[in-house]
Amino acid sequence: QEVEALVSHWNLYINLGGFFVGLFSVTLLGPWSDSVGRRPALILPAVGMVQAAIYLLVMYLQLHVAYFLLGRVLSGLMGDYNLILASCFAYVADTSDKRARTFRVAVLEACLGIAGMLASIGGGQWRKAQGDINPFWLVLAASLAAALYAAFCLQESVKEQKPAKLFTLAHYKAVYRLYTAPEHSSSRLKLALYSLAFFLLVTVHFGTKDLFVLYELGSPLCWAADLIGYGSAASYLAYLSSLGGLRLLQFCLEDTWVAELGLISNISGLVVISVATTTALMFTGYGILFLSMAATPVIRAKLSKLVNETEQGALFASVACVEGLCSLVATGVFNSLYPASLHFMRGFPFLFGAIILLIPAAIIGWIEIWKSNHDYSHFSDASLSPADG
Repeated sequence: QEVEALVSHWNLYINLGGFFVGLFSVTLLGPWSDSVGRRPALILPAVGMVQAAIYLLVMYLQLHVAYFLLGRVLSGLMGDYNLILASCFAYVADTSDKRARTFRVAVLEACLGIAGMLASIGGGQWRKAQGDINPFWLVLAASLAAALYAAFCLQESVKEQKPAKLFTLAHYKAVYRLYTAPEHSSSRLKLALYSLAFFLLVTVHFGTKDLFVLYELGSPLCWAADLIGYGSAASYLAYLSSLGGLRLLQFCLEDTWVAELGLISNISGLVVISVATTTALMFTGYGILFLSMAATPVIRAKLSKLVNETEQGALFASVACVEGLCSLVATGVFNSLYPASLHFMRGFPFLFGAIILLIPAAIIGWIEIWKSNHDYSHFSDASLSPADG
């Protein structure tokens, strides 16, 4: 129990340290990339993954666990994983037109799912065969390969590059202006509402994903390691099925309604999982989640379309910070809710997540209805104007 308590405390310190340091560095480097280009913002966090090197030193030299925190902070100073996400999504926004952007963003999110699946399967087997140290060499090598690729192979996506100071408050002000600029009040309102919808959706996604294994291990499911592996694979396959479903649905539906169908899939799947008492019912819930990842790329694309081309780095930096906050909130809320609800309903956290998802579904639907009414009103006024005879 003492070891478990220490692990829990140090995990908290490491996560909080990385989040708060990364919060300032991402909102600094993201807007900076709008001026100097995306490549520096992709190279820095890849090189900054010294966290893996420090972890290797700690394990080889058996250093104090506090060095893990040092590695996390140094990585956070260079932008960490959140800056890589922000820069990649900004790069996609730079190189795609508005009509194709949603699918391009969905492809990038599907890559995250595939990478997660390969890391879970391959890393688990590798660790089982050779211990904890060797997989970190792959992490270090992959980080260096990403840095070299961004430096020498990747074409710059920012068309009009210009020199800009790095350490200046102007970059933070650029993120602040996204949500407060008065000249585009309707766009800023939609930006805030979509950001809220994204926060709730990703929080539920992170929170429920952390609980799947605990839920499957407990009674009455009592899954063994092989079934847990199949369940993990099924959850990651939702990225690919959502990508295919989004592409097909785009031929007959607007992106907004594809997102609503994705939320319906997510809500329905979580409700089924919350009452699953058999293996068949649990896998049925996973199956219903086949379109659950379709809503996040739609929201990312809609956020991207609400700002100028010169604000994409600032936008996705703020989205990356929201995503980091989602992880912290999800861990605190859902990991506390699960043991508290065991005595009356083991699957209550999944039901709670499904209820929360009704809010982003309502937000997205309301924005679309408001937009339709506004466009119709504008069209009616224009059709009655004297200039049109």
